[in-house]
Amino acid sequence: MEHVLGFVALAAGLIIGLGAVGACIGIGIMGSKYLESAARQPELMNELQTKMFLLAGLIDAAFLIGVGIAMMFAFANPFVLKIA
Repeated sequence: MEHVLGFVALAAGLIIGLGAVGACIGIGIMGSKYLESAARQPELMNELQTKMFLLAGLIDAAFLIGVGIAMMFAFANPFVLKIA
């Protein structure tokens, strides 16, 4: 029982940690590409900014889905046998 809870805590930490790292790297790359494209074509800056913020929300949503799954495993663990 304790091994299962330990592995679930480890898995939840990995899900949240790796998801956060991936989201941060993705938003960082996207932001740098936005600045490059805005410097090349300043007339498209507003349109590109709208698309950048939409994609930033989608990247964060994917990370938050991972957080939700990790919280489900942490608090409503389906792997633990409940003996009534």
